[in-house]
Amino acid sequence: MTAALIDGKAFAAGLRERVAQRVARFVEQAGRAPGLAVVLVGDDPASAVYVRSKGKATKAAGMAGIEHRLPADVPQQALLDLVDALNADRAIDGILVQLPLPSHIDEQAVTTRIDPDKDVDGFHPVNAGRLAVGLPGFVPCTPLGCLMLLKDQLGDMSGLDAVVIGRSNIVGKPMAQLLIAESCTVTVAHSRTRDLPSVVKRADIVVAAVGRPQMVKAEWLKPGATVIDVGINRTPEGLVGDVDFAGALDVAGAVTPVPGGVGPMTIAVLLRNTLISAERRENVVGEGAL
Repeated sequence: MTAALIDGKAFAAGLRERVAQRVARFVEQAGRAPGLAVVLVGDDPASAVYVRSKGKATKAAGMAGIEHRLPADVPQQALLDLVDALNADRAIDGILVQLPLPSHIDEQAVTTRIDPDKDVDGFHPVNAGRLAVGLPGFVPCTPLGCLMLLKDQLGDMSGLDAVVIGRSNIVGKPMAQLLIAESCTVTVAHSRTRDLPSVVKRADIVVAAVGRPQMVKAEWLKPGATVIDVGINRTPEGLVGDVDFAGALDVAGAVTPVPGGVGPMTIAVLLRNTLISAERRENVVGEGAL
């Protein structure tokens, strides 16, 4: 068996194009572009690269990107005051505070200060609750991107066994909630799961999000399984995922590569969330599927 490659880069490009088309219609009706504010504290190189990528993508989609760069020693209250100002700004539809933050700042305090209706990262407890009970809200970008790839690959997922490896608030937990909403039978596995290989072996869908290079071995996989690899790990050999990609190709039915799989979806979904926020706030009805 040679697994099909799930091309997240191509899917993300299509999503970004659909967003751009709807942004143009939004501008015609609302008289302004959707606004995304990104706050970067400090000079973490990886965060800076990611913020630049977001800025380019925002501009390409026809949105207004506003970037706030604060020094690493900024007082927590000053950051909270900035979030308050962005919450009150009618031209801002989405607020994203780039994580991680310096150690003297309470990330939870900052995350919960963001207006849930502008929380396009989907990290606010209110949005986590909305997801859990099936109410409209914002879902973290990476798991929502994973779900889009799965639905594109599999269509109806009702009744399928799914294993999510990892229980983070950013990926693992919301991914499980999304799969439950699709009527999958979901297991959340983690570092203390007993006999993890046998748990994974029964899964029709495997989502690996643990941050451990090539931890998931080919022999763990059920033949024909669909494998979504969220991991991005830097090794001497280059970027690798949480799944043994070469081995998985011989067992899985479909698998995401690293890079080029889940990664491109995150920014594309961020743009989608920002557009939806803008449409809700201006009572503009979007046309076309996202």
